[in-house]
Order: sequence, then C-alpha cells, then structure tokens
Amino acid sequence: MLTEISPELSQKLLAAVEKMPAFPKSVQRILELTRSTNCDPRELVSVIEKDPVMTVKILRILNSAYYSFPKQITSVNQSVVYLGHNTIKNMALSFAAVGVLPSRNEAEFDIQHYLMHTLTTASLARMLCQKYANDGTDPADCYIAGLLHDFGKVVFAQYLPTEFKAALELAKQEHIPLNVAEQRIFGIDHTLAGAMLAERWQFPKALTDTIRVHHSCADDASMLQCSLFVANQISKQLEMGDAGNPVVEKLPVGAIKRFGGDLEHIIASLGDLSKITDEAVIFAQASTAEDA
Repeated sequence: MLTEISPELSQKLLAAVEKMPAFPKSVQRILELTRSTNCDPRELVSVIEKDPVMTVKILRILNSAYYSFPKQITSVNQSVVYLGHNTIKNMALSFAAVGVLPSRNEAEFDIQHYLMHTLTTASLARMLCQKYANDGTDPADCYIAGLLHDFGKVVFAQYLPTEFKAALELAKQEHIPLNVAEQRIFGIDHTLAGAMLAERWQFPKALTDTIRVHHSCADDASMLQCSLFVANQISKQLEMGDAGNPVVEKLPVGAIKRFGGDLEHIIASLGDLSKITDEAVIFAQASTAEDA
C-alpha cells in the first residue's frame, strides 16, 4: 500500500496512524455478531451491557424526542426489541467512531462539522444501497463505509496538522478537491491514511479498499463503493456538515446508469432527507455529551 511514496513519508504516515486510538473491542464484537443472519439478540445485548458508556448513550437517544416512544426505554434489551440489531449496531459504531475523535487539533479542522458530514454520508449510503442495490450488498456495510470514509483527515489533523492545514487552505482558495490539495502539499492524501487506519482496526478488506478509492466510482466499481461516492456528493451538495472538501464531484457515466440519473435526480428520488440530518444531530449530541 505504501510502495508509491518515499520511505520517509511512508514512515511518517505509519507513525501517525499508529498513534490513533484503537477501535473498541466491544464494537468489533458487535460487528462480528451482526454479520450473521442468525445473530442472537441476547448475545448482542450482553456485549453492549458490558459497556456502560455505550449503554447510557443508546438509552439517551431512544428516550429523546427524535424517537418519541410511548414509554421510557430502560434497558438495552428493550432497545433491540424496538429498533432491531442493525440500528443498534449503527449507534454503537457511531459512538465508537466519535470516541476516537480529538476534541481539538492544531490544523483547526472543525470536528463537529466533520462529524455531521460523516454521519449523514453514512445514512445516505445506506439509503442508496437499500433503494438501488440488486446484488446482495448489505446496506449496513454502506453505513460503516460512510462513517469511516474520511477518518484519514482526522489522522492528518491530529498528527500532521501543519501540512493538513495548508491543504485545507489550498483546497478552499483554488476550489479543488481536498485530496488533490493534500497530494500537492505533502504527496499523500486522506484516502490512503484512512484505509491504513481501517486496516489497523481490523475491518474487512472490502471496506478498507473502498475507503482508499472513495473519490472514484468506475463502471465496474462495487455497489459499496458507488453508494459511498454518491452519498458523499449528496452530503456536500446539501451542505450536511463540512469535511473540508469544497468540490461536489460530477457523477461518472457508470454511476448515472446505476442510480438512474444525475445527482439532482438521485436526490429527488430519495424523497425527504430531513430525517437524515435530524438523526445525525441526535447521534452527534448523544455521542459527545460529557455526562455520558
């Protein structure tokens, strides 16, 4: 993966990735369990309940005005019954991803705006897969890809802040894609750093590969890759957060054929997207609440 860059830059990037916190083992176990169609809800509940912080955050969301259940949800077991294991898994993943985000960084990269972008991209990718996939692609995998696709930017903001800040400024000044600005400034981009981080966190190869190429959507690309690419453009087009990339990329012919039209057509086909933003806001609030 690092053969295309200099040994010095390779070591610098590896060192930065290694400094990132580990992804929680409890969430890795939740992913393993929910990959099975025969997932035992009792085992899922058991894993979550052993993580008191995650339990509190899940219950906070379920008892918020967003869900408005007729009675208070007081246990993880109830939460799985009401929402199903896939929704609970997405919550756990979101909390874990937020948990490794720095509260501040020297690159002055806005983590809250970044968080909104990743949460909305995740939900949009899942929605696109649900609506358009006909090859068995799991919408839950598209959600994970959306959630993690830009984590390389977090690596840069935290551990290569001078270069990343310069790339953010260049992208804004010249209105070019951030990954292009990163390549100009220091010879690598966030897609490589993100893929390396996902690999370190032991996510499946299909996911790490998708993160590495998420700024493209070739005719023969997977549904996972194309759902992420299009979701990323929709999130930017509708200004659902901001991850430092000022450019909404045009859809390639393959994506237009796969999703039945250009970006405006696809956005219209998805209907009311306000719930996507509402969900992201409530997830972000629950994830970052200090009393959790």
